[in-house]
This record gives sequence, C-alpha cells and structure tokens, in this order.
Amino acid sequence: MANRLAASLSPYLRQHADNPVDWHEWGDEAFAEARHRDVPVLLSVGYAACHWCHVMAHESFEDAAIAAQLAEGFVAVKVDREERPDVDAVYMNVTQALTGHGGWPMTVLLTPDGEPFYAGTYFPREQFSSLLHSIGELWRDDRARVEGAARSIVEAMQTRPPADATGLGPGGDDLLGQGDRAERQLVGVDLTRAVVGLRRQFDDGRGGFGGAPKFPPSMTLEHLLRHHARTGDADALAMARRTGEAMARGGMYDQLDGGFARYSVDADWVVPHFEKMLYDNAQLLRVYAHLWRATGDDWARRVTYETADFIMRRLGTSEGAFASALDADTDGVEGLTYVWNEEELVEVLGRGDGARAAELLGVTRHGTFEDGRSTLQLRRDPAELFSPEVLGDRSPDAWWSDVRARLRSVRAERPQPARDDKVVTSWNGLAIAALAEAGMILEQPSWVAAAREAADVVLATHVVDGRLRRASLKGRVSEALACADDYGNLAEGLLVLHQANGETRHAEVAIGLLDDAARRFFDGDTVYDTGSDASQLFIRPRSDGDNAEPCGASSLASAYVMAFALTGHGEYRERALACLSGLVGVMASNPRFAGWALAAAEALAAGPVQVAVVDPADGGAAAGSVDGPPDAAEADEMWLRAWRSTSPGLVRVRGAADAGGVPLLADRPAVDGQTTAYVCRGFVCDAPVTRADEMNI
Repeated sequence: MANRLAASLSPYLRQHADNPVDWHEWGDEAFAEARHRDVPVLLSVGYAACHWCHVMAHESFEDAAIAAQLAEGFVAVKVDREERPDVDAVYMNVTQALTGHGGWPMTVLLTPDGEPFYAGTYFPREQFSSLLHSIGELWRDDRARVEGAARSIVEAMQTRPPADATGLGPGGDDLLGQGDRAERQLVGVDLTRAVVGLRRQFDDGRGGFGGAPKFPPSMTLEHLLRHHARTGDADALAMARRTGEAMARGGMYDQLDGGFARYSVDADWVVPHFEKMLYDNAQLLRVYAHLWRATGDDWARRVTYETADFIMRRLGTSEGAFASALDADTDGVEGLTYVWNEEELVEVLGRGDGARAAELLGVTRHGTFEDGRSTLQLRRDPAELFSPEVLGDRSPDAWWSDVRARLRSVRAERPQPARDDKVVTSWNGLAIAALAEAGMILEQPSWVAAAREAADVVLATHVVDGRLRRASLKGRVSEALACADDYGNLAEGLLVLHQANGETRHAEVAIGLLDDAARRFFDGDTVYDTGSDASQLFIRPRSDGDNAEPCGASSLASAYVMAFALTGHGEYRERALACLSGLVGVMASNPRFAGWALAAAEALAAGPVQVAVVDPADGGAAAGSVDGPPDAAEADEMWLRAWRSTSPGLVRVRGAADAGGVPLLADRPAVDGQTTAYVCRGFVCDAPVTRADEMNI
C-alpha cells in the first residue's frame, strides 16, 4: 500500500510513496505525533535527481526491517530540499557544523520540538540500522544527554556568526562601506583583489577552480566576464574562456543532446554526475551567450544554441514553464542512457564512421567510465581531425552533424532518466532571464517567446493571495512560500524580459516583487532567506554566500541593481548595497562562493549604463521586430548593438517616446522622425544619435 506521500506535490516525495516506511511530510502534524508518542524525529532530506538518495532508498527505505525500526521508535519525515530550501538550509548548516561536510541524502535526528542532536548524510543499510538502534537506546535510557546535546547545538547555531564574517584582512570589511571611500573600494581595489584570489585557485591546465570534483562555476564565470568588460583585465577573460571551453568539450556536457550535468567527478571534466538541473543549465546558457558576445568563439555560440534547445525541448512542461531536473539514474543505473563503447558506435555508424566517431569523441577500448564504456567528449573539432577526402568529400561539419543525429536517434530508444516536473519559481526566473537575453543577443525570437510563456505560467500559478509560492506541479501550487531567491531571480527574469519585448507589465510585476521582498526579507540591515510570514524554524536561515545557484541576498542584489538602472530610483541601489553588505566576508575571503554577489557588485560599479532606443511615433519597429519603416535595418542594428554590448550594468529599452510606464523613454523624442538612441552613464547622457555606428557603448 502507498503511504501518505502518494498525495504529495513533490515528485521526490512520491518516489517514496511505496516505501514500507510510514513517512510524513514536514509540518505540524509530524511533530505533534512525535510529542504524543514521545519519540525523536528522523529527518531525511534529498531531491528527485539525487543518485545517493536513490541508493539509500533502495538499501534502507524499501527494507521492511528498517521500516519496522523507524515505526517503533521514530516519526519519519521526508523533505524535498528543492521545495523546502529553508528546512534544508537550516539542518544542512547543522550537518556541516557537526561533520565537517554536507550533501544529500541528509539524515538528521531531531527532538519532537525540531532541535537537532545528530546529523549525517548517506548511511549504508547496516550502519543506518545500527544508528537507529543506538539512538533508540540513548533516547530511552539517557534522555537528558540527548536533550542537552540538542540545546547546545541550537545555542551554538543561533550565536554562530555568518561564515567568513571575520578575519577579512586589510580593506575587506570596507568593500561596501559608506561614502566616497566605499565608491573607490567598489570600483577598484577590492573587486580586483577578488579576481586575484580566483587566479590563485585557477587550474591553468584544465580550467575551473580547485581539484576534483569540479562543479560548473557559472556565477564566477559571469563575474569574470563583467570584470573584464569593466576593467579590460585580460586574465579575467582568459580564465572564463578557458573554463567555458573545457566544460563544453568534456564529458560533463552532453555532446549529443545538449545540456550540462551537475558536476564532473574528476578534475578533467570527463565523467559527470549525470543529473541535469534547470538551475545549472539556465545559468550556463546566459554565460555562454556572454562568452560568445565577448569572444566570438564558435564553440560558445554552438553551446548556447544547444543549451537553449535542451532547456526548451527536454525541460519544457506541457503548461509552458520549465521542469526542475533529469535524474542521475536510468532504471537504477547511473549514466545508462549516456555512455558508449566502440562496438556500439560501429553498430550504429558502420566500421569507418564508427572508428572515426570513437576517435573524435574519446571512446576508448578500456573506457572512461564503467564496464569499458565511455562518456562522450569533443576535445577537438571535426575539422581538426578529418579532411573532406577522408570523409568521402563530406565537410567535417556536415559529417559530424549527421553522426550526431544518428547517435542521438539511437540513444533516444534507450531507457531514459526520469524527469522531475516540479516547476520552481527561482529556477524558472533564471531560465526566463537566460532565454530572453540569449535570444536577443543571438537574434532568436523563439527563445524570447519561450521566456515570456514561462513567465506567464509562473505568475498565473505561483502567486496566491498576493504571496509568491515556491513551486508547482502540473498547475497544482505548493503550500511552501517563496524564499528570497525566488523573488530575486524571478524579478530579474521579468526585468530582462521587459527589456527584450517591451511589455511594461513584466517590469511592473518585477518592481512589485522587489518592493514586497524588502518588506518580507529585510530586518534592518539583515537579509534573510525566508519571509517574516514563513513558518519558524529554530533559526531563521540567512545565506552566507552563493553555492550552486545565487543565494537569496545576491539574487535580490542583482535584481535591485537592474531595477535601479531601469527606474533611476535610488532606494533600489541602497537595497542592493544592503544585500551585498551581508556577503562582504565571503566576497573578500572566498570569492568562488560569492560569484553572483561579485557579478552584481561589478554591475553596480560600472553602471548604471542606460540605452534608450526611441522609435518615431508614426511607426518604427517594435522591440525584437524585423518589420518597420524604411530605416528599420538601421534601427534594428542599434537595438542589436544595445544587446551585444558587454558593458556591466547596462540596461536597454525600446519604444515610442514617452511610452507609458518606461522611465527611460520619458522626454526623449525621435530626432527628425528617425529611430534615435540615447546612451547615458550614471544619468549623464551623450548626444542622441540616429546611426548605430555612432552609439558609444
């Protein structure tokens, strides 16, 4: 019989609906039962695409003996970290403090009041059974010791300073201080020092930072690109470029179907942990579009197209938004869908093309993964290996396109990883921003249209009684309230979309979200991850820095910077500074974990740069259009230049003079009836121009 998780919104929780464990969802009911029975709570936190979560489920949670142990001595609570990042964050901090590391599945023992007294991650079955036995005895025979440990942990966590808040070194604590000195710090010394710190950790030979495992440093790459654009630092661009190409050519990137896996288990980007997350791919789509914009590299353009296609095709939901992830496993085997051996390539392509494909894609006799099979890499372009004569007079690009299509077709017939169809507000915000911006940079209106559709779905579904919610599934919205990163990332996505399509409603909703966020997440100078109306945990979560995705404070900071540039309202700049001030420590001491905060700081230091393209009142191409009056080609070239400028902190709008709801178009006429560009820096404007080559951006 299915347990109570069968009715859950979360696909991850429903994966456990057939467990013999009597699972509860997180909530008052579970803790009331624990108090009534006078037993501890076993909290298990994971997510649908997590490989080791699946392993622990198969080993322990599907085991009748383990289920009996849990039923006798515990109330078992299962949490989807993606639906309840607040619960995950609070108890992950405990886990890391107690064990020195973290990860999923996370396993925490709590008192009936939610106070933690033991924490860990994955436990093999026998070890887990032994743990349950020992904790049961301790709870029964030495309750005072357990409760004392819980009180000590709670007190320590409540008085613990934010990570890296001390010991910043000279100038670190002044990065975002007050007055003229703060501006000098922001524009020069400390932002440069952050890049110097990254340089010390950079892997020159293989790209990326540090050793194995290697995660895609999406936000750090954006930070480096913005720093290069603002300062001309060639080394910042070189680090971003080397890392971007290494990731794109390795096995972490799906060479057949597009999209990036969660991380590489090795330092060479060869073997991935195979789950594909929306938040990774949305951030990387934006990064690769910016890499192409900065360098013109063909590989960056190719990966931008393929990643956008992957997001829309593989993660697009029937409602029009974007799903959370593809699983790491297929039929319980990690990588089953994706890896190949030489014989399989020959079977699909024939002996000649199969051998050439193996050489191109790094498929070896011994394999690079498991059981003699290999992940697919593209370390060199086909033209570097093969001449048209070798390929039967086919061009290398045409040959590879045909080979790729044939392999992808056969792979599609293999068992496929499951998809977590949960629509997360924050991650859809990242996707909306990425698709809208990449679509404008590369002149792909269908990407902008996909971003618009996703925005409409999220706004129609995830706003309940004026309060943004965290997630939905097939139109059914979660009870979980949205967190700070949901507000920040969605607001930024809407502001980018407003710039792309000219619809003022997106800007109006975004500004409303940011004003609401100031009321819900700010307490004086402190920015919290959960709202003032959220259910109270033993500590209110507050992010110390960025991790796999922007934290609440940095996502809000970035959106406030953009709102300031678009509206000119100084309170948004002040809110951005308030958000960043809480992240000063990690920005100064460990910039790898402050990528988005530093990217926002770069935009703040460089901007605002504002471009208003004003069309004549009697016609003129609408934003993103290719139609219009005789000067439409020149007008569209001005608009394209506005999107292809690498200037950090730049915003752009297009429309008729004095268009309602667009401050940057106010009192700016079209000169001599021609489409006119106004370029302003720090609210000081150049003379209006009517030719693209006269725009100074």
